[in-house]
Amino acid sequence: MGAGHDHGVRDAGAQHRGRLWAAFGLLAVFMVVEAITAFATGSLALLSDAGHMFTDVLGIGMALAAITAARRAARDPQRTFGLYRLEVLAALGNAVLLFGVAIYVLVAAVRRFGDAPEVNTTPMLIVAGLGLVANIVAFALLRRGAKESINVRGAYLEVLGDLVGSVGVLVGAGVIAATGWFLVDPLVAVAVGLFILPRTWKLGREALRILVQAAPEHLDVSAMRSSLGAVPGVCDVHDLHVWTLTSGMEVASAHLGIEGDAEVATVLTAARETLHDGFGIEHATLQVEPVASTGDCHTARW
Repeated sequence: MGAGHDHGVRDAGAQHRGRLWAAFGLLAVFMVVEAITAFATGSLALLSDAGHMFTDVLGIGMALAAITAARRAARDPQRTFGLYRLEVLAALGNAVLLFGVAIYVLVAAVRRFGDAPEVNTTPMLIVAGLGLVANIVAFALLRRGAKESINVRGAYLEVLGDLVGSVGVLVGAGVIAATGWFLVDPLVAVAVGLFILPRTWKLGREALRILVQAAPEHLDVSAMRSSLGAVPGVCDVHDLHVWTLTSGMEVASAHLGIEGDAEVATVLTAARETLHDGFGIEHATLQVEPVASTGDCHTARW
């Protein structure tokens, strides 16, 4: 195989499973409290916050289920890549949920602009304050994992949107209590929806990019081809593919045409080191073939 041949891949999502469970339990409790208070006070902003918290709980639950299924499937010899794509599907599901909640709140807020109902601000302030504390704790729990796992990032973005929503509810309740201007309640709901939509779009786009097996955005495939072609003994590089299995798991495959007197083991070692050191690819499948026979290699056309 040559030195530097590494089959190990890092399961970024599973490393943060404990933090996901803690955030899940905390937010589930406050979701119920916020929903009951929202209906009791008639606050759309608080209902919006409760809706976002519901997607938080559901999204984190999806993330945990995907991580658990992926780890168990890794022991199944028929699932050669495990079920790590479930984590990406969970992230995409989170994005769809966030879109749905944001659009619902925006529509409901527009309907209220013509006749904003009265809102009981005292319980609204208390519950929104407690919800803010819960979101800050969950935000801190998930922040590190969001940098490493798209699955955790989906849950993190939901908590971020909910955190902003809690701040908005507090501000709105304060304005209503001080001025009696009830129109601020749907205005806060609209502001929260507009804040979270572009972040949700980015998450969904990233998940779809992984699912269609596009090359990672931060990797230059042309530069990778040139670097492999510059490896001593390599004359031709073709059938190069690079994709992301799930967060932290980027893989590549390629055919290398080599000179007749080149040492296969030496070429493989140098090629793997090039991919690892220059592009962060830890798992690569490289097929080495004499350059004279590369014309007989049938490049995949699907």
